[in-house]
Formats: sequence, structure tokens, C-alpha cells
Amino acid sequence: MNNPWNVVYTRSRCEKKVAALLTKRGIENYCPLNRVVKQWADRCKLVYEPLFSSYVFVRQEGESLFKVKQATSDIVNFVYWLGKPAIINDIEISNIKDFLNSYNNVKLEKKEIHVSDHVRIINGPLKDRDASITAVDNNKVKMLVPSLGYMMIAETNIYNVEIIGSSFKAQKLVS
Repeated sequence: MNNPWNVVYTRSRCEKKVAALLTKRGIENYCPLNRVVKQWADRCKLVYEPLFSSYVFVRQEGESLFKVKQATSDIVNFVYWLGKPAIINDIEISNIKDFLNSYNNVKLEKKEIHVSDHVRIINGPLKDRDASITAVDNNKVKMLVPSLGYMMIAETNIYNVEIIGSSFKAQKLVS
């Protein structure tokens, strides 16, 4: 079985350099590159920019993670989640590769969850239930889940919900 992918955090604008150095040292890595058409006054050019700013994915045995970090001074640290190096599975890496092969000018967008947003739970025991957010702190959300005439309050990881409606509506400016 293949080892999981980890994520290293690089110095700013050093993603491609880090990937090249890791490859040179025989360390499997992936730096997702986005095809972007840049317009200058005199020409247009297709350039490849890192999709994730300051991130490079690496696959290495757990005890060899130190070897990865020592490969170059441009690696700041591993990205940690809950006190352990973050793990990305092969399916997610494959999905990123497929998406980048299919589309140009990909943009990443963080979705913020606000109190009173209406969400659908996408993972866990309450999967596919709708709820209203009552509190957001760090990576946890508290929500009201209507069920059998009662309002249950549940707490879950922020990544287990998707926004289906928001209480924040654009207001028309009157001049």
C-alpha cells in the first residue's frame, strides 16, 4: 500500500523550486500547477502558477519526514492538523490532477460559514440533514437540527457541512 500524502509549507513563491529539489533527491512530490494566460502590453503568455500558495504535497514514509524537511531551507514546516502532519489521500490528489487537466485559470475560494447560515450536513451521523448555524469557532460549528418537533443542538467539524442558504443578503443601495 502507498504511503499517504503530506503537505509541506514553503517560503513564499518557492513551490516550484521546492518540488524540483525534492524530485532531484528522489522524494515523490506533487506541486499542482494552474495554467493561466497572462496579458502583458506586448504579448499574451501561458504560464504555470502553483494552485495552492506555499503548499507542496509529498509522499514519504513517516520516519523519513525529517529527511523531507531537511531537503531544502525553503521548506518552512509540515502542515499540521490536530497535532499531526496533515494527510491527503490518493483520491483527493487524483481529483486535483484531473481537475487541473480539464480546466485553465482555476481559482480557489474559501467559503466562510456565518451564524444563521442554512447548511446541509455532508458527513457523520446526521448526514443529509439541514440545519441552521448558531455558533462558529475555529473549525467547529454548532447548529440547530430540527427533528420530530424538537430542536437538537449538534456540534460538528466545519468541513462536514455545506452552505445551502445564507442570512447575509446583498442590500440594494439607494442613491
